[in-house]
Amino acid sequence: MNLLLIGVLLALVAIAYQIGLSKSRNLAGKGNNSATLHSRPGYYGALVALWCGIPAFLILIIWNLVEPSILQHIIFNNIPASVSSTLDAAGRDVLTSRVQAIASGFGVTDQPAAYEVAAAQQLAKFQTIGSFAKLAVVISAGLAGLVWAKRHVSQQFRARNQVEKTINVALILCSGVAILTTIGIVLSMLREALHFFHFVSPVDFFFGTEWNPGFSTSGNAEGSYGILPLIWGTLMVSGIALLVAVPIGLLVAIYLAEYASPRLRSWAKPAIEVLAGIPTIVYGVFALMVIGPFFKMVGESVGININATSALTAGFVMGIMIIPFVSSLSDDIITQVPRALRDGSLGLGATKSETIRQVVLPAALPGITGAFLLAVSRAVGETMIVVLAAGNSPLLHANPFEAVSTVTVTIVKQLTGDTDFASPQALVAFALGLTLFVITLGLNIIALYIVRKYREQYE
Repeated sequence: MNLLLIGVLLALVAIAYQIGLSKSRNLAGKGNNSATLHSRPGYYGALVALWCGIPAFLILIIWNLVEPSILQHIIFNNIPASVSSTLDAAGRDVLTSRVQAIASGFGVTDQPAAYEVAAAQQLAKFQTIGSFAKLAVVISAGLAGLVWAKRHVSQQFRARNQVEKTINVALILCSGVAILTTIGIVLSMLREALHFFHFVSPVDFFFGTEWNPGFSTSGNAEGSYGILPLIWGTLMVSGIALLVAVPIGLLVAIYLAEYASPRLRSWAKPAIEVLAGIPTIVYGVFALMVIGPFFKMVGESVGININATSALTAGFVMGIMIIPFVSSLSDDIITQVPRALRDGSLGLGATKSETIRQVVLPAALPGITGAFLLAVSRAVGETMIVVLAAGNSPLLHANPFEAVSTVTVTIVKQLTGDTDFASPQALVAFALGLTLFVITLGLNIIALYIVRKYREQYE
């Protein structure tokens, strides 16, 4: 019903736009002389459409938010008090689901009780009435807004101002949603992390060198929860990935932007960007089946013991994965450097390579730094490649040829399985997530400082 109603509203909004547009053109007179109007005809159409759509959609949203609680109230008004008084929150949810299933016609697997059938009949009746009432109220609100806005369309009506104010409010709301979402994520992780620190000391967690959380059925923190091996593993794998991706990606970007012919660039850049569309699980399988055995074979040929699943394998494949992010963004930034800067440098006698090093790259430094930051964030947050290729061994060592584990892999491991969600074995995932958030935030702050310090302004 909601999808049908949304479709009807969208059609009504389109009609409202055409009505406002037609009336404004009629006001403009012959030749559609918009100079006689305060705003262009499109603004009048948009204003009528907004007045038609916004009230209707607001009513629809509020109705859908309030409706479930009203229907639940109707259900329990038809349930005997002797039954409802014995139910806890989970039991009430189960009973509500059973009554809704009966009312929908799908039924339940067992024989429903008489009071469930009676409640389902009342629920079905109110749902039918509510659907028609919602349709009538929402459509009426849309039509009322259309009529009101159409009457106010005149030559001196400031339609553009109203539309731009509405757009500004919408942009502010979107920004607010993004900000509040970030705050909500941080607060939720912080709350659960603080709950975890009731079981484990923060000193043992942040400075411990052993990670071995034991399984416990009593809700106690069995084992060791030192995060340093996970942090070190994350930094090791990410560092190897950046050593692969940053030089190759930047050199590819410089070649495509400065040296490659238009024909070569037309097919080489899309071919490189195809790598960004490959699922990470495919990279993980590729690392496990091809790169890992290859590194092991190469190591044996030179007398070095390299595990097939190691930090080197995971980091190398992860670096290949993030090459398109570095090269594509860096290429776009380099090509945006004004041509006059290049011509001026070449005119003063500099070579092409000197121009790139001393003029183009400093001018493009902020954007290139952003590309590197994106690569770092991608490397730090990667999970599937590390799961398959790193070995999942939370040990503190400096040998990249041995297996390691990362923070993201451990988060997934701790939140899966039969562990109680309120136990420290599960709550530690939130402490790990909060730590990873602080690390990425620190990287962003450092990158911002670098951009501000070395930015060069060009007119």
